[in-house]
Amino acid sequence: MEKPAQNTDAQNGQVQEATKASSDGSVCGYDSLHHLLSENLKPHIFQEVNRILLGLNRGKAPETISLPESAKALSSGRNFDLQAFCFLADKELLREPRIVRVGLIQNSIALPTTAHFLDQKRAIFEKLRPIIDAAGAAGVNVLCLQEAWTMPFAFCTREKRWCEFAEPVDGESTRFLQDFARMYNMVIISPILERDVNHGETLWNTAVIIGNNGNIIGKHRKNHIPRVGDFNESTYYMEGNTGHPVFETAYGKIAVNICYGRHHPLNWLAFGLNGAEIVFNPSATVGELSEPMWPIEARNAAIANSYFVGSINRVGTEVFPNPFTSGDGKPEHADFGHFYGSSHFSAPDASCTPSLSRHRDGLLISDVDLNLCRQIKDKWGFRMTARYELYADLLAQYLKPDFEPQVISDPLLHKKSP
Repeated sequence: MEKPAQNTDAQNGQVQEATKASSDGSVCGYDSLHHLLSENLKPHIFQEVNRILLGLNRGKAPETISLPESAKALSSGRNFDLQAFCFLADKELLREPRIVRVGLIQNSIALPTTAHFLDQKRAIFEKLRPIIDAAGAAGVNVLCLQEAWTMPFAFCTREKRWCEFAEPVDGESTRFLQDFARMYNMVIISPILERDVNHGETLWNTAVIIGNNGNIIGKHRKNHIPRVGDFNESTYYMEGNTGHPVFETAYGKIAVNICYGRHHPLNWLAFGLNGAEIVFNPSATVGELSEPMWPIEARNAAIANSYFVGSINRVGTEVFPNPFTSGDGKPEHADFGHFYGSSHFSAPDASCTPSLSRHRDGLLISDVDLNLCRQIKDKWGFRMTARYELYADLLAQYLKPDFEPQVISDPLLHKKSP
């Protein structure tokens, strides 16, 4: 038998160089996979690769849109990634276009986790101020921040002192964002660590929906809590109790599928059944665990449920004062790993935008024509051809203690030979 080829010195060198180039969170020195491919493939090859990876909106890749100079000046002055695209729908005879400008913000923390908690929180506020201003200057109608944006993602540590970052729905972070909502006539989704003072100071992972008049429309609490690797979130909060609410705003019907819920197709489905047109997925996830899933799950949800999806992930590596362990057998360590950013939008027609940077703060803006949701429903008929009665019957049976899977075995499978 032929022996497998041995690694050559050149191959080892290439691996070491790639690892070195990626240590800052980039992809071999590039902001994103999209940039890596565009810089290293011939234009006609890149165009075909891009078609397969990102899909087509009305026959072509989502187009870029121009933004005001004031927004671009904030991006260059504060060194955050700024990208903008549009998803178009076919012109209809009986409905006008329903174009909504949506935005996603990804960011790293502003101070080390050893800094005073109040200083950390205020520094994040000040870091986000120019990014939110850029969204406002660009005319964003609905803006979504990342999961637990007011704090480090400390839920790996199992240390209870991080609970100090929790606040009521109408707390400091909401008041901070209400001013922007009123100033820019913008709906803002603010994912926070919530302290429910009316129910024994219970903690929740919550998204607060702030209306474009600065009012609080409502809240949604995270439905699915991970128990994998370093994710020890059930130390702080448990599964939410708000169901699958869809919030009717001045700019359409929106919903929030917080982080780990993206791994559960029925969670996505429920928001669609309740009429969502845009679902935001504010997240905090690291490359070693989930990066191959990241471009797939939200995009598939947009296709299967005929709505738009905005996926947000924080960036950077957050190092904590005390090392911690997890359930995956690793030795104790002081950080989660690299939060790889890569925020993006997905459309119901299977097209999606390029991602934001893998290692820089960023603002992604997209114009979405909500008419596309119905047009794709009419084209593919997923909602019409679904068999909900069959699924409902199976789920009802599955929940019973005496459930038996519907498996039909080959009668000859276990028959003994004569």
